[in-house]
Amino acid sequence: MRLPWSPSFFLKMLYVRILGMTLITEPFHGSYLRDDVVFLLKPIKMDMVDLETKERLLSSGERHYSEMISRESQPDQRYLDIFFQAVIDNRKRMASEVLTLAKYLSLKDRFVLVSLARAGTPLGVMLKRTLNDIFDTDVAHYSISIIRDRGIDENALRYILAVEGDKEMVFVDGWTGKGAISEELRQAINRFNTLNGTRISPDLHVLTDLSGSAHAACSTEDYLIAFSILNSTISGLVSRSILNKELIDPSDFHGCLFYEEFRDSDLSLWFVDNMMEAIKKIPIDDIPMPLLCNNSSEAAIRNKEFVRKVMTTYNISDINRIKPGIGETTRVLLRRIPQLILVKSMLDPVVAHILMLAAHRRTRVIAMPEMPYNAIGIIAQR
Repeated sequence: MRLPWSPSFFLKMLYVRILGMTLITEPFHGSYLRDDVVFLLKPIKMDMVDLETKERLLSSGERHYSEMISRESQPDQRYLDIFFQAVIDNRKRMASEVLTLAKYLSLKDRFVLVSLARAGTPLGVMLKRTLNDIFDTDVAHYSISIIRDRGIDENALRYILAVEGDKEMVFVDGWTGKGAISEELRQAINRFNTLNGTRISPDLHVLTDLSGSAHAACSTEDYLIAFSILNSTISGLVSRSILNKELIDPSDFHGCLFYEEFRDSDLSLWFVDNMMEAIKKIPIDDIPMPLLCNNSSEAAIRNKEFVRKVMTTYNISDINRIKPGIGETTRVLLRRIPQLILVKSMLDPVVAHILMLAAHRRTRVIAMPEMPYNAIGIIAQR
């Protein structure tokens, strides 16, 4: 008879009690399967704020973006059609890239996957399944919070150390834009190591590394990663992470919302299952090693120079208002109030969903053929 909780669950709860954390229920998996991922996030309920209010509070410095969240809406059928077409168009490429990263990771000795919630979660799930199904390597997969200017969830790191011992933590995200999260990860892990005497590596592993700031990536090209253009319904029905001291105690994991009401629209498992079918059809011998990047790479130099040019051209003093790449531009249009969208070509199908969202938001779009990316989003100043 299968127990409702595995024996290891009770062992983990013992570790949690020793650490003084407040995780007292069964581990949280979102809408993924139990074996796919454990979200080290605290499901909470909180009031939503509208976009105008959020932008005003951010601009005034009264609140940090991680303290608030706006209501998430569901895409219409036209937008979903673009998503499904993106899956079809890039399925073989993404399958090959997931296999590339998995092959690289399979050469490691003892490790655990740690995806950065929530953009890294779908990739982390695919990597876990690929490592298990293709490379006969069974690894744990946790998804944890990292927040710009607030750092990584140190309670989550302590939990993983307690449960997984001295296994190497392999950090995973979907892509990089300017490299802000790569740098946040590096600083946060180095600080944690210094204070705790640990030797965690801050290396980041992604599909595509526009900023040249990741440790390993499959490309530096700005292509349409299908899971970058949806929100919770491609990420286990989990919101972006929240760090609000009114709801999150010092002993808690960072928080999140769980959108049970979107269950009928959830594509998280469908997407992973669909990609796994493609991954299993690719001969392993045809798979290369990933690119090993660094901050002096061509991608890193190109990124910094072009971001600087955009800041000068549009008189922008805050670099956080500039979001390079298809994935980041999509998020500007879905979550923020955009000032301007730049695209490399208005005719390229990879930006069709961006043009649709921009039209809906009544946001100006300018073509800039010399861009090293397919799109850039610029957040409005409030």
